[in-house]
Amino acid sequence: MEVVSCKVESSEEGVRVDKYLTEQFDSFSSRSAVQKLFESGNITINGKPVSKKYKVHEGEEISVIVPDPVELDVIPENIPLEIVYEDLHLLVVNKPKGMVVHPAPGHTSGTLVNALLYHCRYELSGINGVIRPGIVHRIDKDTSGLLIVAKTDTAHLGLAEQIKEHSFQRQYWTIAYGGFSADAGTIDAPIGRHKTDRKKMCVVTDLSQKSRNAVTHYRVLERMGSFTFLQMELETGRTHQIRVHLASIGHPVAGDEMYGPKPPIAELHGQCLHAGKIGFVHPITGMYLEFDSPLPEYFEKFLKKCRN
Repeated sequence: MEVVSCKVESSEEGVRVDKYLTEQFDSFSSRSAVQKLFESGNITINGKPVSKKYKVHEGEEISVIVPDPVELDVIPENIPLEIVYEDLHLLVVNKPKGMVVHPAPGHTSGTLVNALLYHCRYELSGINGVIRPGIVHRIDKDTSGLLIVAKTDTAHLGLAEQIKEHSFQRQYWTIAYGGFSADAGTIDAPIGRHKTDRKKMCVVTDLSQKSRNAVTHYRVLERMGSFTFLQMELETGRTHQIRVHLASIGHPVAGDEMYGPKPPIAELHGQCLHAGKIGFVHPITGMYLEFDSPLPEYFEKFLKKCRN
């Protein structure tokens, strides 16, 4: 059980307390999650319980008792995996489009973690708990490509440190809407949770809103009329970073159901985004390793259509 608290500032005066909390804490991903805490009496203001409709006032102290998460029972499943590299300490997986990385409400089976538990016989790092064993970094369900998985805690910590220091190379390929005047560029814009839709992220321009710095580099590979084929490189690794950054400059990823135009391109079944290259120093041996993943069939097919 954890207790978190915050003090209301003048700019937040008059905001409903349930909305206020979803904006303050990333762990409260929706108002419904906050409302459950109200129902159990876990939220107080200046030591007294209030209604979820209560409007906050400057200087008030809000305290939230966050109960310990209930871990899902993750079951190993014999799901075929494309293993690009594997040793005693880690493995590199080429994740297919449409596969969820780790279990969550609504996706308790068929995930990469279910498959990894079967393949590795539970020999995965435990740093991220039962739900995300071995997961050092993740890619979205409809993003295909390379992902590193740690088998030991030592390997996990070493890889996580490289990501933190931005020495972990990650290149993606994507097809975005519109034409680019420059052959290359950098998008340096902080990313935070969307104020009204907690499932979405956004570029944050309001300095008072919680955000984290995010930097994405891009290079034009091919211009194809209404679309552009791009190589992307992450300097940081924020949730939905490439998708949010490209949408923020008016070039959303083709097929992106969340940040792109409606209706999305149905044949893509989600964003056209592929994690095609990763490079890192092996946390145990000290050797530099680099792996490539060719463009998958769905990507090649749409690329050919754009060229024609």
